[in-house]
Amino acid sequence: MSIVVRAVCALFPVLALALPSAALAQSYPSKPLRLILPFPPGGPTDIAGRVIGQKLSEQLGQPVIPDNRPGATSNIGLELASKAPPDGYTIVLAAPPIAISPSLYAKLNYDAQKDLAPITLVAAMQNVMAAHNSVPAKSLKEMIQLARNNPGKLNFSSSGAGSTNHLASELFRSTFGLKMVHVPYKGNAGALIALMSGEVDFGTYALPPAIAPIKSKKVRALALLSEKREPAIPDVPTAKEAGVDNFVVPIWYGMLAPAGTPRPIIDRLNGELHKALASADLKERLAGIGVAPLVNTPEQFAEFIAQEKARYAKVVKAAGIKPM
Repeated sequence: MSIVVRAVCALFPVLALALPSAALAQSYPSKPLRLILPFPPGGPTDIAGRVIGQKLSEQLGQPVIPDNRPGATSNIGLELASKAPPDGYTIVLAAPPIAISPSLYAKLNYDAQKDLAPITLVAAMQNVMAAHNSVPAKSLKEMIQLARNNPGKLNFSSSGAGSTNHLASELFRSTFGLKMVHVPYKGNAGALIALMSGEVDFGTYALPPAIAPIKSKKVRALALLSEKREPAIPDVPTAKEAGVDNFVVPIWYGMLAPAGTPRPIIDRLNGELHKALASADLKERLAGIGVAPLVNTPEQFAEFIAQEKARYAKVVKAAGIKPM
Protein backbone atom coordinates (compact mmCIF):
# COMPACT_ATOMS: atom_id res chain seq x y z
CA MET A 1 0.00 0.00 0.00
CA SER A 2 1.49 3.35 -1.01
CA ILE A 3 2.08 6.17 1.46
CA VAL A 4 -0.61 8.25 -0.29
CA VAL A 5 -3.20 5.47 -0.02
CA ARG A 6 -2.36 4.88 3.63
CA ALA A 7 -2.72 8.61 4.33
CA VAL A 8 -6.12 8.75 2.63
CA CYS A 9 -7.31 5.69 4.54
CA ALA A 10 -6.14 7.22 7.80
CA LEU A 11 -8.30 10.25 7.07
CA PHE A 12 -11.53 8.25 6.67
CA PRO A 13 -12.32 7.97 10.42
CA VAL A 14 -11.69 11.71 10.89
CA LEU A 15 -13.91 12.58 7.95
CA ALA A 16 -16.59 10.23 9.21
CA LEU A 17 -16.66 12.07 12.51
CA ALA A 18 -16.61 15.50 10.90
CA LEU A 19 -19.39 14.88 8.38
CA PRO A 20 -22.26 14.47 10.89
CA SER A 21 -21.23 17.72 12.63
CA ALA A 22 -21.01 19.57 9.33
CA ALA A 23 -24.36 18.16 8.22
CA LEU A 24 -25.92 19.13 11.55
CA ALA A 25 -24.74 22.72 11.23
CA GLN A 26 -25.99 22.86 7.62
CA SER A 27 -29.46 21.47 8.33
CA TYR A 28 -30.04 23.50 11.51
CA PRO A 29 -32.52 25.03 12.14
CA SER A 30 -35.42 23.18 10.59
CA LYS A 31 -38.15 24.56 12.89
CA PRO A 32 -38.86 27.64 15.08
CA LEU A 33 -36.62 28.50 18.01
CA ARG A 34 -37.88 29.43 21.46
CA LEU A 35 -36.21 32.44 23.11
CA ILE A 36 -36.86 32.46 26.86
CA LEU A 37 -36.87 35.97 28.31
CA PRO A 38 -36.75 35.70 32.12
CA PHE A 39 -38.02 39.27 32.53
CA PRO A 40 -41.41 41.07 32.51
CA PRO A 41 -42.63 42.29 29.10
CA GLY A 42 -42.08 45.89 28.07
CA GLY A 43 -38.82 46.73 29.85
CA PRO A 44 -35.54 47.54 28.08
CA THR A 45 -34.22 44.02 28.66
CA ASP A 46 -37.31 42.45 27.13
CA ILE A 47 -37.21 44.86 24.18
CA ALA A 48 -33.51 44.16 23.58
CA GLY A 49 -34.14 40.40 23.59
CA ARG A 50 -37.01 40.74 21.14
CA VAL A 51 -35.16 42.89 18.60
CA ILE A 52 -32.11 40.59 18.74
CA GLY A 53 -34.42 37.58 18.33
CA GLN A 54 -36.14 39.20 15.36
CA LYS A 55 -32.82 39.81 13.60
CA LEU A 56 -31.70 36.26 14.36
CA SER A 57 -34.95 34.97 12.87
CA GLU A 58 -34.32 36.88 9.63
CA GLN A 59 -30.87 35.34 9.31
CA LEU A 60 -31.81 31.77 10.25
CA GLY A 61 -34.96 31.69 8.13
CA GLN A 62 -37.01 30.37 11.05
CA PRO A 63 -39.19 32.19 13.63
CA VAL A 64 -37.53 32.98 16.96
CA ILE A 65 -40.46 33.07 19.35
CA PRO A 66 -40.12 35.17 22.54
CA ASP A 67 -41.36 33.46 25.71
CA ASN A 68 -41.48 35.70 28.79
CA ARG A 69 -40.93 33.76 32.02
CA PRO A 70 -40.25 36.36 34.73
CA GLY A 71 -39.91 35.69 38.44
CA ALA A 72 -37.42 34.93 41.22
CA THR A 73 -34.88 37.43 39.83
CA SER A 74 -34.93 35.65 36.43
CA ASN A 75 -34.30 32.20 37.94
CA ILE A 76 -37.64 30.79 36.77
CA GLY A 77 -36.71 31.38 33.13
CA LEU A 78 -33.14 30.18 33.59
CA GLU A 79 -34.28 26.97 35.27
CA LEU A 80 -36.77 26.36 32.48
CA ALA A 81 -34.03 26.77 29.89
CA SER A 82 -31.67 24.47 31.78
CA LYS A 83 -34.23 21.66 31.62
CA ALA A 84 -35.13 22.08 27.94
CA PRO A 85 -33.97 19.52 25.35
CA PRO A 86 -30.38 20.31 24.25
CA ASP A 87 -31.27 20.38 20.57
CA GLY A 88 -30.61 24.03 19.74
CA TYR A 89 -34.28 24.99 19.66
CA THR A 90 -34.34 26.66 23.09
CA ILE A 91 -32.10 29.61 23.97
CA VAL A 92 -32.30 32.02 26.88
CA LEU A 93 -31.29 35.65 27.38
CA ALA A 94 -29.47 36.01 30.70
CA ALA A 95 -28.44 39.08 32.69
CA PRO A 96 -26.24 39.52 35.81
CA PRO A 97 -28.65 37.57 38.09
CA ILE A 98 -27.25 34.36 36.53
CA ALA A 99 -23.98 35.25 38.30
CA ILE A 100 -25.56 36.85 41.38
CA SER A 101 -28.15 34.22 42.35
CA PRO A 102 -25.68 31.53 43.56
CA SER A 103 -24.72 33.92 46.38
CA LEU A 104 -28.28 35.00 47.15
CA TYR A 105 -30.23 31.75 47.15
CA ALA A 106 -29.58 28.89 49.55
CA LYS A 107 -30.90 26.50 46.89
CA LEU A 108 -31.33 26.85 43.14
CA ASN A 109 -32.97 24.18 41.00
CA TYR A 110 -30.28 24.51 38.35
CA ASP A 111 -26.52 25.09 38.18
CA ALA A 112 -25.72 27.72 35.59
CA GLN A 113 -22.19 26.46 35.04
CA LYS A 114 -23.25 22.83 34.61
CA ASP A 115 -26.74 23.10 33.12
CA LEU A 116 -26.38 25.95 30.63
CA ALA A 117 -24.00 26.37 27.69
CA PRO A 118 -22.80 29.95 26.99
CA ILE A 119 -23.13 31.15 23.40
CA THR A 120 -22.04 34.79 23.52
CA LEU A 121 -22.51 38.09 25.28
CA VAL A 122 -24.86 40.19 23.18
CA ALA A 123 -25.22 43.63 24.77
CA ALA A 124 -24.67 45.93 27.73
CA MET A 125 -26.60 48.77 29.32
CA GLN A 126 -25.26 51.34 31.77
CA ASN A 127 -26.50 52.20 35.26
CA VAL A 128 -26.83 55.65 36.80
CA MET A 129 -27.00 56.65 40.46
CA ALA A 130 -29.57 59.35 41.10
CA ALA A 131 -31.21 61.16 44.02
CA HIS A 132 -34.57 62.84 44.67
CA ASN A 133 -34.47 66.61 44.30
CA SER A 134 -35.21 67.09 48.01
CA VAL A 135 -31.92 65.38 48.91
CA PRO A 136 -29.34 68.14 49.55
CA ALA A 137 -26.41 66.16 48.06
CA LYS A 138 -25.42 67.54 44.66
CA SER A 139 -22.63 65.05 43.95
CA LEU A 140 -21.55 61.51 44.75
CA LYS A 141 -19.07 62.73 47.38
CA GLU A 142 -21.74 64.90 49.00
CA MET A 143 -24.06 61.86 49.03
CA ILE A 144 -21.42 59.86 50.88
CA GLN A 145 -20.99 62.61 53.48
CA LEU A 146 -24.76 63.04 53.86
CA ALA A 147 -25.21 59.32 54.52
CA ARG A 148 -22.33 59.33 57.02
CA ASN A 149 -23.91 62.24 58.89
CA ASN A 150 -27.34 60.54 58.93
CA PRO A 151 -26.80 56.80 59.58
CA GLY A 152 -29.90 54.71 58.91
CA LYS A 153 -32.02 57.69 57.83
CA LEU A 154 -31.59 57.53 54.05
CA ASN A 155 -33.21 54.84 51.90
CA PHE A 156 -32.66 53.59 48.38
CA SER A 157 -34.87 51.78 45.89
CA SER A 158 -34.04 48.88 43.60
CA SER A 159 -35.81 46.71 41.04
CA GLY A 160 -35.76 43.82 43.50
CA ALA A 161 -33.55 42.04 45.99
CA GLY A 162 -30.53 40.64 44.20
CA SER A 163 -30.94 42.75 41.08
CA THR A 164 -27.93 44.46 39.53
CA ASN A 165 -29.00 47.91 40.69
CA HIS A 166 -29.64 46.61 44.21
CA LEU A 167 -26.12 45.22 44.45
CA ALA A 168 -24.63 48.35 42.86
CA SER A 169 -26.11 50.41 45.69
CA GLU A 170 -25.01 47.79 48.23
CA LEU A 171 -21.48 47.99 46.80
CA PHE A 172 -21.61 51.77 47.26
CA ARG A 173 -22.92 51.37 50.82
CA SER A 174 -20.39 48.76 51.91
CA THR A 175 -17.41 50.46 50.22
CA PHE A 176 -17.90 53.57 52.33
CA GLY A 177 -19.34 51.92 55.45
CA LEU A 178 -22.71 53.64 55.11
CA LYS A 179 -25.92 52.69 56.91
CA MET A 180 -28.95 52.98 54.64
CA VAL A 181 -32.26 51.20 54.16
CA HIS A 182 -33.01 49.12 51.05
CA VAL A 183 -36.56 49.36 49.63
CA PRO A 184 -37.13 46.79 46.84
CA TYR A 185 -39.73 47.32 44.10
CA LYS A 186 -40.98 45.14 41.26
CA GLY A 187 -38.84 46.16 38.34
CA ASN A 188 -36.74 49.18 37.40
CA ALA A 189 -39.82 51.23 36.47
CA GLY A 190 -41.32 50.89 39.95
CA ALA A 191 -38.00 51.78 41.58
CA LEU A 192 -37.61 54.86 39.39
CA ILE A 193 -41.19 56.02 40.01
CA ALA A 194 -40.56 55.70 43.75
CA LEU A 195 -37.55 58.01 43.37
CA MET A 196 -39.45 60.60 41.34
CA SER A 197 -42.29 60.66 43.86
CA GLY A 198 -39.95 61.03 46.81
CA GLU A 199 -40.79 57.68 48.40
CA VAL A 200 -37.04 57.00 48.48
CA ASP A 201 -33.97 59.23 48.64
CA PHE A 202 -31.79 57.73 45.94
CA GLY A 203 -30.83 54.56 44.10
CA THR A 204 -29.16 53.00 41.07
CA TYR A 205 -31.20 52.67 37.88
CA ALA A 206 -30.88 51.36 34.33
CA LEU A 207 -29.81 54.37 32.30
CA PRO A 208 -32.25 54.37 29.33
CA PRO A 209 -35.50 54.93 31.30
CA ALA A 210 -33.72 57.33 33.66
CA ILE A 211 -32.54 59.73 30.95
CA ALA A 212 -35.91 61.53 30.54
CA PRO A 213 -36.42 62.19 34.31
CA ILE A 214 -32.81 63.38 34.56
CA LYS A 215 -33.11 65.74 31.58
CA SER A 216 -36.44 67.11 32.84
CA LYS A 217 -34.86 67.57 36.30
CA LYS A 218 -37.41 65.34 38.02
CA VAL A 219 -34.46 63.58 39.64
CA ARG A 220 -30.80 64.54 40.11
CA ALA A 221 -28.15 62.34 38.54
CA LEU A 222 -25.09 61.84 40.75
CA ALA A 223 -22.88 59.65 38.56
CA LEU A 224 -22.83 57.11 35.75
CA LEU A 225 -21.50 53.71 36.82
CA SER A 226 -19.65 53.37 33.52
CA GLU A 227 -16.29 53.96 31.86
CA LYS A 228 -17.46 56.96 29.87
CA ARG A 229 -20.13 59.64 29.81
CA GLU A 230 -23.47 59.31 28.06
CA PRO A 231 -23.98 61.72 25.10
CA ALA A 232 -27.68 62.14 25.98
CA ILE A 233 -26.74 63.58 29.40
CA PRO A 234 -23.20 64.90 28.82
CA ASP A 235 -23.02 66.89 32.06
CA VAL A 236 -23.35 63.79 34.27
CA PRO A 237 -19.90 62.56 35.35
CA THR A 238 -18.77 58.96 35.63
CA ALA A 239 -18.22 57.63 39.16
CA LYS A 240 -14.46 57.89 38.64
CA GLU A 241 -14.78 61.53 37.56
CA ALA A 242 -16.94 62.05 40.66
CA GLY A 243 -14.12 60.74 42.84
CA VAL A 244 -15.06 57.06 43.28
CA ASP A 245 -12.71 54.53 41.65
CA ASN A 246 -13.60 50.95 40.64
CA PHE A 247 -17.33 51.65 40.56
CA VAL A 248 -18.31 50.44 37.09
CA VAL A 249 -21.47 48.31 37.24
CA PRO A 250 -23.11 47.65 33.86
CA ILE A 251 -26.13 45.50 33.10
CA TRP A 252 -24.97 42.90 30.59
CA TYR A 253 -26.90 40.38 28.53
CA GLY A 254 -25.88 37.08 27.01
CA MET A 255 -27.38 34.11 25.19
CA LEU A 256 -27.14 30.55 26.49
CA ALA A 257 -28.54 27.15 25.53
CA PRO A 258 -29.17 23.99 27.56
CA ALA A 259 -25.97 22.13 28.41
CA GLY A 260 -25.32 19.33 25.94
CA THR A 261 -26.40 21.35 22.93
CA PRO A 262 -24.11 20.15 20.10
CA ARG A 263 -21.07 22.36 19.61
CA PRO A 264 -21.75 22.89 15.88
CA ILE A 265 -25.09 24.44 16.83
CA ILE A 266 -23.50 26.61 19.53
CA ASP A 267 -20.94 27.79 16.98
CA ARG A 268 -23.65 28.46 14.38
CA LEU A 269 -25.66 30.54 16.87
CA ASN A 270 -22.53 32.37 17.99
CA GLY A 271 -21.70 33.27 14.40
CA GLU A 272 -25.25 34.35 13.56
CA LEU A 273 -25.46 36.53 16.69
CA HIS A 274 -22.11 38.15 15.89
CA LYS A 275 -23.39 38.88 12.38
CA ALA A 276 -26.70 40.24 13.69
CA LEU A 277 -25.05 42.52 16.24
CA ALA A 278 -22.67 43.89 13.62
CA SER A 279 -25.57 44.94 11.36
CA ALA A 280 -26.31 48.65 11.12
CA ASP A 281 -30.07 48.29 11.54
CA LEU A 282 -29.84 46.26 14.76
CA LYS A 283 -27.20 48.61 16.18
CA GLU A 284 -29.54 51.51 15.50
CA ARG A 285 -32.51 49.80 17.14
CA LEU A 286 -30.49 48.89 20.22
CA ALA A 287 -29.04 52.39 20.49
CA GLY A 288 -32.61 53.69 20.55
CA ILE A 289 -33.17 51.91 23.88
CA GLY A 290 -29.73 52.71 25.28
CA VAL A 291 -28.19 49.30 24.65
CA ALA A 292 -24.75 48.71 23.08
CA PRO A 293 -23.82 45.48 21.20
CA LEU A 294 -21.21 43.28 22.86
CA VAL A 295 -19.97 39.89 21.61
CA ASN A 296 -17.38 37.23 22.48
CA THR A 297 -16.72 33.49 22.17
CA PRO A 298 -18.52 30.78 24.19
CA GLU A 299 -15.32 30.23 26.21
CA GLN A 300 -14.89 33.93 26.91
CA PHE A 301 -18.52 34.24 27.97
CA ALA A 302 -18.16 31.26 30.34
CA GLU A 303 -15.07 32.87 31.91
CA PHE A 304 -16.89 36.20 32.15
CA ILE A 305 -19.80 34.63 34.05
CA ALA A 306 -17.34 32.96 36.44
CA GLN A 307 -15.61 36.29 37.08
CA GLU A 308 -18.92 38.07 37.67
CA LYS A 309 -19.99 35.29 40.04
CA ALA A 310 -16.84 35.80 42.14
CA ARG A 311 -17.23 39.58 42.02
CA TYR A 312 -20.82 39.62 43.22
CA ALA A 313 -20.14 36.99 45.88
CA LYS A 314 -17.80 39.52 47.50
CA VAL A 315 -20.44 42.26 47.26
CA VAL A 316 -23.11 40.06 48.84
CA LYS A 317 -20.77 39.05 51.65
CA ALA A 318 -19.64 42.62 52.32
CA ALA A 319 -23.24 43.82 52.35
CA GLY A 320 -24.18 41.13 54.89
CA ILE A 321 -27.01 39.82 52.70
CA LYS A 322 -28.14 36.40 53.94
CA PRO A 323 -29.04 33.70 51.37
CA MET A 324 -32.79 33.37 50.83
